[in-house]
Amino acid sequence: MADSRMTLADIAKLANVSLATVSKVLNGRTGVSESRRDAILAILDEQGYRRRGTGGRHRAGLIDIVLRGIDTLWATQILVGAQDEAARAGVGLVVTPTHGRAMGNRHWITSLAQRHSDGIVLVVSRLQIGVDHELGKLGIPYVFVDPIGVPDQDVPVIGTTNVAGGREATEHLLGLGHQRIGIVTGERGLACSQERLAGYQEALDKQGIPVDEDLICFGNFQVEGGYAGATRLLSLPDPPTAIFAGSDLQAYGVYQAVRVAGLRVPEDISVIGFDDVPLCQWVCPPLTTIRQPLADMAREATRILVEMAYRGIEPPRKKIELATSLVVRESTMPPKRR
Repeated sequence: MADSRMTLADIAKLANVSLATVSKVLNGRTGVSESRRDAILAILDEQGYRRRGTGGRHRAGLIDIVLRGIDTLWATQILVGAQDEAARAGVGLVVTPTHGRAMGNRHWITSLAQRHSDGIVLVVSRLQIGVDHELGKLGIPYVFVDPIGVPDQDVPVIGTTNVAGGREATEHLLGLGHQRIGIVTGERGLACSQERLAGYQEALDKQGIPVDEDLICFGNFQVEGGYAGATRLLSLPDPPTAIFAGSDLQAYGVYQAVRVAGLRVPEDISVIGFDDVPLCQWVCPPLTTIRQPLADMAREATRILVEMAYRGIEPPRKKIELATSLVVRESTMPPKRR
C-alpha cells in the first residue's frame, strides 16, 4: 500500500532523478526523455501519488485563452504575454475568439472536454449563464483578465489600476492648463469603462472643476466609438480643448474626427489614450497615453492558471491589479487661448 506521506523528493529518489525532472513530468513539460518519463510515471502510479487538485484527471498539456477577437493590437499584446508564459511552462495554447458574443455555448464546452484542456484564461466581457457550473463539472480551473466586473465565483481576476490611470490621464491634461476636458470611455456596462471615468471625475473634483455631463461619452473601445464620441464633443457650443479616450483605438477615432472638423492634434485639441499599444509611437502625432501592461496581465493570468491546473496551488489573492503609467508623447500640449 502506498505511503500517503510520499513526497516528490521521495519519488525523485526512487526514480534516481532530480526533483526538477519529476516536476517536469508532473507538469507536462518538455526536456525529459520518453523512457525516463515513462519510468517516473510508473513510480508515481505505483506509489499512488496524486497532486492536490488534480483528481487523477488526464492532463493534456493544453490551456485555452478566450478573447473577443485577435484582429487588434490590444489582443496581440494579450496573446504575446499568454504565449510567453505558456511556452515557459511547457504547455500548449488554444486561442478562441468570441467575436463579441457571450462565451460558453454548448459546442465550445464539448470541444473543451474532448481536447482535455487543463485550464482557461478568459479575456471576455460576458459569459453565458451556467458556464461556471459546466466548467465546475469538468473540473477545469479558469482565470479572468479584466472582466465585465468582479465575478461572483471565487475566481482569480487579473486587472489593472483603471481608476488611477483615468485620474493620471486627466491630471496630465489639467497640468497643461486644460479646464474643459472631454472623455470617450468604453461601454457603459463594463467595469473598466466606469473605473476610468471615475478616475477622470476624481481628478476634476480634486481641482474643484464641476463634472459636465455633456463632456462624457460612452463608446465601445473601437475606432468608430472614438470617432462618434469626439464628433459629438466637437459639435458642442463650447467644445473641449482636450479629449481623454478610454482606449488607444478610440484615440485613433478621435484623431480622425478632429481632422474632419478641420482642426489639428494637438494644436487645437489635445488627445490622450489608454493602453499604449505599439502603434502609439508611430501615429502622427505620436500618442500620449496611459500604459496598461497588457502582456504582463496575460502573463500573470497564465502563470496563475498553470499553478492551479498543474500544481494545485491557489493564488493568495483572488484579485490582482497591475499598475498603469503615463507615457507622454506629442499629442498633448497647453490649450490655445480662446
